[in-house]
Amino acid sequence: MIPDKGSAKQSRRISIIAIVLVIGFIILADNVFSSFSLRIFNLCGIYIILALSLNLINGFTGLFSLGHAGFMAIGAYVSALLTMSPAQKEMNFFLQPIVPWLANVQLPFIPALIIAGLIAALAGFLIGTPVLRLRDDYLAIATLGFSEIIRVVLTNLQSVTNGALGLKGLPKYSSTYMIWGLAFLTIIFMAALIHSAFGRACKAVRDNEIAAQAMGIHIARIKIISFTLSSFIAGVGGALLGHLMNTIDPKMFTFSLTYNILLIVVLGGNGSITGSVIASLIVTISMEALRFLDGPLNLLFFRTQGLPGLRMVVFSALLLLVVIYRQEGLMGKKEFSWNLILDSWPVRKLRGLKKGGA
Repeated sequence: MIPDKGSAKQSRRISIIAIVLVIGFIILADNVFSSFSLRIFNLCGIYIILALSLNLINGFTGLFSLGHAGFMAIGAYVSALLTMSPAQKEMNFFLQPIVPWLANVQLPFIPALIIAGLIAALAGFLIGTPVLRLRDDYLAIATLGFSEIIRVVLTNLQSVTNGALGLKGLPKYSSTYMIWGLAFLTIIFMAALIHSAFGRACKAVRDNEIAAQAMGIHIARIKIISFTLSSFIAGVGGALLGHLMNTIDPKMFTFSLTYNILLIVVLGGNGSITGSVIASLIVTISMEALRFLDGPLNLLFFRTQGLPGLRMVVFSALLLLVVIYRQEGLMGKKEFSWNLILDSWPVRKLRGLKKGGA
């Protein structure tokens, strides 16, 4: 079938207009929004990164992992320890001094961010190599156990992580442009990756491992690479989250954080980049808009003195409705047109396509 050149041009024009509008809105938000609204807006960008990282393994590769909070914690703590000044470290570690080899280390944010992602990726590789032999519920339990182990280690490693007290006064490097710039890079990377030969191999493993193996796909290698890449992105997202909040402690990285990201992936649609982006905005904004449910309520026939966690009951009910009535999520596996991104020269190189390739 011969492609309609007019439709292709119109799609490209709409894509360019959409990108310009989004960039314009980000600039407007950074200059007009209040500090609280801007923090929620930036949190949306971080959740986009985290949702895409989880969608890579849960949605595109078909692995059910619940250990993302652990990789986020690794990224957050590594970036914090590498960017804090010696004076800040001395103020934080007043119960027990920090280990000497970390006391005077201070790096710029970008190198620290990359190192945080790489160490999270290394942890993902070391954990994934034995654990990815498991499937379904067993894999979920194993990754959840890993996340809990990381949290316990962070709590007890006083001379490195400052234990349960956490780290305060982190440099505020997570600016609006930094967060949303990395969110765009993550979207571009994911779009290029999923439309590459590796992405097609991930989908083949997800749909039918036996058939994929018969086609010559190395199942274990695909799973490990996918898990490692996902861990890298999660580590970067965790680092951005820490520098946005200016403080981190082990209680931030419990299963509830993984649950929030999983909710976004399921609501948006397993295997949909667009769905993850839209659901990240909906869930993040709704979590703040519904915060009043945790406090005292005085409705016509219903009064409470305050029920902490009631808003999470609402989100849990929403997740149940999605699982029961629309398992494919908001977008299913549908996507907006990424042709403008996929046809660009850097992305074509990343995908390994020659000019005119499919």
